[in-house]
Amino acid sequence: MTTGADSGKLSDSLPPEDARGSNQGGSTKWLSAHFDPVASLYTFSSCMTLSDITGDGENRLVIADLGTGAHNMKLKVYKGTSLVNENTIIDLPTGVATFYMDIIEPRVPAVAVASGPYLYVYKNLRPYFKFTLPPLEVNPVEQDLWNQVRDDKIDVTVLREMLDSIRREGTEGALTVRSLRFLMLPDKDQMELFAQAYKHTALKKLTVITCLSTLKKSSADDDAISCLVVGTESKEIYILDPEAFTILAKMTLPSQPVFLKITGLFDVEYRMVVSCRNGNIYTLKKGMKIGKLCVELSSQPVGLERVGKNIIVGCMDQTLQCYTIKGKMLWTVYLSDSIITMSVMDHRQKGFKAIMVALNNGDVQVYRDKYLIDTIKTDSAITGILFGRFGREDSSLIMTTRRGGLSIKILKRNAVFEDKDLARGPPAAQNQKLNVPKKTKVFVDQTMRERENGVAMHRMFQHDLYRLRLNTAREYVKVLNSSMNPISTNLSEPLKLAAQVQGIGPTFKMTVNVQNTSLAVPIMNTLISFLYDEKLYSLQKTMIPVPLLVPGLNYKFETLVESISDKGLSDVIKVFVVKESSTAPVITAVINMPVSETVVVA
Repeated sequence: MTTGADSGKLSDSLPPEDARGSNQGGSTKWLSAHFDPVASLYTFSSCMTLSDITGDGENRLVIADLGTGAHNMKLKVYKGTSLVNENTIIDLPTGVATFYMDIIEPRVPAVAVASGPYLYVYKNLRPYFKFTLPPLEVNPVEQDLWNQVRDDKIDVTVLREMLDSIRREGTEGALTVRSLRFLMLPDKDQMELFAQAYKHTALKKLTVITCLSTLKKSSADDDAISCLVVGTESKEIYILDPEAFTILAKMTLPSQPVFLKITGLFDVEYRMVVSCRNGNIYTLKKGMKIGKLCVELSSQPVGLERVGKNIIVGCMDQTLQCYTIKGKMLWTVYLSDSIITMSVMDHRQKGFKAIMVALNNGDVQVYRDKYLIDTIKTDSAITGILFGRFGREDSSLIMTTRRGGLSIKILKRNAVFEDKDLARGPPAAQNQKLNVPKKTKVFVDQTMRERENGVAMHRMFQHDLYRLRLNTAREYVKVLNSSMNPISTNLSEPLKLAAQVQGIGPTFKMTVNVQNTSLAVPIMNTLISFLYDEKLYSLQKTMIPVPLLVPGLNYKFETLVESISDKGLSDVIKVFVVKESSTAPVITAVINMPVSETVVVA
């Protein structure tokens, strides 16, 4: 298939009209090579890989299809857009990896599929070997219960109660699959049949594989022999020998591993970055038995990639975060929607690396560091994404959709990704360091003065601070003694007073709000009085009787204030709430009256 100067040969099976570069993906940097909306592929990024598994120089697309989740799980191999091989998988796949396991010519990589507690190895597209994870220790109480079932010494109802108590005391992982399946049975008849069918079978407890990766053994070449690395539900990581499939190393983590990224060589030095189900990221190096805590995330991770010496994590709180290998946060990007999957875009020809993030709204965003450099729009959410060499095209993008579709795009050879952010945000100048001027002679002199007289300056500062606190305390006591505050400090008469003035003059409307702030005690026998300059103002009501104040209610009182001065003067009016039996006010409010407008006589 020839697509002009902007595309290489993906496969001879692609129709020419599919590779004409229609810009249906929302980005001008990609050519749409193929799209099959009914491919019936239900998979994730961890179950997709590209490799030359036949040795003919063309990479195939290897996909572990989840099927319905319970049936029709298959290992599918695509050459171009054609399905060339299928193998049935017994259990739900969790990961796919290709690796070289020997030096026999011709050099053909093997395919490893993680499914349940087993690791299936295919060579030349045929089943080659099955590795089973080491069994775990069975709970002795559970073992004893099933031994009693074998000897007909226990009733199934008692067996269910005992197994359920073991499950409640610990976690579900403390029981075997047989016991968990027994606890799911609804009635006694089915429990009897289940117990009779399995009572003579040996009780085993197997873990399952949660993540799968590869580690080069002694050479960093592309076709070098690699070890398989598996993470398990039992919080362990195994490194397997590629030839004998024996366990070379075993490491333990505080939680179940979910995402696994490895760099280095097994025989020299290697480092693992593991994201676990407890929301933390751990690091492992050669010789370590227990994972070292690196990062405590604020949200559960949904994707983990390593670019250079940095760790990039996508979290469930719609953020893309970057950390150093020592756990220091470098930056955080807030996304427009939740993340479904992530993958690395490694363009070796241009020495270009970026992170591809598939969002729930169907967008695939490409980030270089923290800058958004490209966006690909699709009609459906992407569940699996992979970038690499497919067929004879070096820059292919394979995507599987939530509806089961398969989309293949090719990066244009003249595509250029600019190092500027396409999303709105602060300008790039904010990330540049300021040109701080050199130290002047005045700055040096002041520094020397502070260094020589530091003790005296600190004592002077403390003296002024104490004096400020003393003056503040004196004024506060003065206010309390004169009841000049709008909130009462008397616990027997807790009142709150607020007053406001409306109008432009010469007649103003004054509104006084009084509230009883106690919880259950009403207040009686109170009055509202005013203190003002009689040469400037005249009040309609100089004394307002206040009814019984119910706790929590706001009482509003109004009076008219008339400015009788024609000189444009203003003064303050004090509002008092007093008791009939006391001369001292309970609370006081001071109102600064505005300057009255003059009356214009026509």
